[in-house]
Amino acid sequence: MSSLRELHLLLTYRCTLECDHCFVWGSPQQAGVMTLHQVRQIFEQGEALGSVESVCFEGGEPFLYYGLLLEGVRQARVRGWRTEVISNAYWATSPEDALLWVRPMVEAGLDDLLVSEDAYHGTSEESLPSNAAAAAHHLGIGKGTITIREAAASIGGPSSTKGEAIKGGAVRFRGRAASRLTSDLSQRPWQELVTCPHEELVSPVRVHIDALGYVHLCQGLVMGNLFQTPLREMLAAYVPERHPVCGPLLSGGPAALARIYALPHADSYVDECHMCYQMRDRLRERFPAHLAPNQMYGVARDNAS
Repeated sequence: MSSLRELHLLLTYRCTLECDHCFVWGSPQQAGVMTLHQVRQIFEQGEALGSVESVCFEGGEPFLYYGLLLEGVRQARVRGWRTEVISNAYWATSPEDALLWVRPMVEAGLDDLLVSEDAYHGTSEESLPSNAAAAAHHLGIGKGTITIREAAASIGGPSSTKGEAIKGGAVRFRGRAASRLTSDLSQRPWQELVTCPHEELVSPVRVHIDALGYVHLCQGLVMGNLFQTPLREMLAAYVPERHPVCGPLLSGGPAALARIYALPHADSYVDECHMCYQMRDRLRERFPAHLAPNQMYGVARDNAS
């Protein structure tokens, strides 16, 4: 039986913000948006596994496509799955307006609303997260905040349990963070970076699925594409040791990627994520089916890319 319990749908790569720490490179210029037909396909494939318990809708900013998000929550609830949405609360411009946005979600079956609240999300608009949280509280659903520490305070700090969703804590130095937040931080010799400390690559309990169909074990590191191979078949055929990127990571972390593929590398990196992301970026042309899509590596493309 599959170990997969959580589906995290990246409804879109587009976002109202362009945060320095974002590992999906969300921005107003990004492209890639799900359709309702694709959501149905994903849910049908998730249902066929018999192990899925919950769905998290995220992005980008999922509230940008409100109708799609609302129907996605409704269809997940019909299947008996717990539902969660992650948002930057750009829409919660007043307590009254926040209720207008959240109430239909609750009526559709939303269980939890998580709102980003930290310096990276430009929380000068301090009322936005509090308005969203107040609406969730008023409507009787779970509420929470995702607060990411500043980069300098992230080094060596505690993070989420291996394989579990990020609910706050340290910056992960992948995606845009690898480009913008590492230059002034202390670093470790590359030879020490011999594990993948965060993601469960052998028996994943959660995956991220984007609008292009890619099934992400880690953002930009994919198992396959469920619009080409059904998720059930993909999981049955997945042998992590034979995956061209997961195999080396399991045998010796990002340092093994550099050694096995003779990749140019720096003498040191902030942490494992930092080196892994840089090595994966260099391997993209060699393994385009496993290191995708372009959006995850800072290159905006349309839905067909």
